[in-house]
Amino acid sequence: MITIKSQREITLMKEAGLMVSKTHKYLKKYIRPGITTKKLDEIAEKYIISMGGIPTCKGYEGFPAALCTSINDEVVHGIPGNRKLKNGDIITIDMVIGYQGYQGDAAWTYEVGSVSEEKKYLMKHTKEALYKGIEQVKPGNRIGDISNAVETYAKKYKLGVVKELVGHGIGTEMHEDPDVPNYGKPHKGPILKPGMVICIEPMLNLGSARVGILDDDWTIVTEDGMPSAHYEHTVLVTEDGYEILTPRLDEND
Repeated sequence: MITIKSQREITLMKEAGLMVSKTHKYLKKYIRPGITTKKLDEIAEKYIISMGGIPTCKGYEGFPAALCTSINDEVVHGIPGNRKLKNGDIITIDMVIGYQGYQGDAAWTYEVGSVSEEKKYLMKHTKEALYKGIEQVKPGNRIGDISNAVETYAKKYKLGVVKELVGHGIGTEMHEDPDVPNYGKPHKGPILKPGMVICIEPMLNLGSARVGILDDDWTIVTEDGMPSAHYEHTVLVTEDGYEILTPRLDEND
């Protein structure tokens, strides 16, 4: 069931989203060669708790950490551990933070040191695909308008669109209705209405769209070993358009 949030709920979701934004900004300076993903997770969890937030991912269906940390060919749901970041890696950090029962969710892909032009291309166009999708958010449009905008842009730049994973509604739960795919036909699917809050999150691959899952039953990887990028915002449908509830606080991003 798709829920329409009240003004009180929207206010709480803005607080949760701002905590997500602050945590992304806080972590950015630590994303350097030599740091482990486990250390990034520890830093993030401590910071989230210091703000009065709850790291929602930790314990979700058994997931063991506050962050999902996905490196290079890992698409999503990478588990933090003792692996050290290396110069030339890209890492996606995905987090969900709860505040007074409401959730905020955002993912961003970061460069580690100096990365290849191919990876920069992937990151640039995956991020742009996110904003192409967000541009379709306004009352009267449909979920399919978002999905089609992402897919059309990704195909223009010959990137693989992961179909097994989708965006979603969000509120008191991390995942709510409706699903928000990164592919599809325009003018199809649920109608966007003021007060709806959704997560739009393109997951695009430099090579094939095909993915698999590792033995940890969490980490999704590209089948061909090519890099993947993932960008996500929590977005409110307003009376005349949209508001991003997880704004980037670093203008250089």
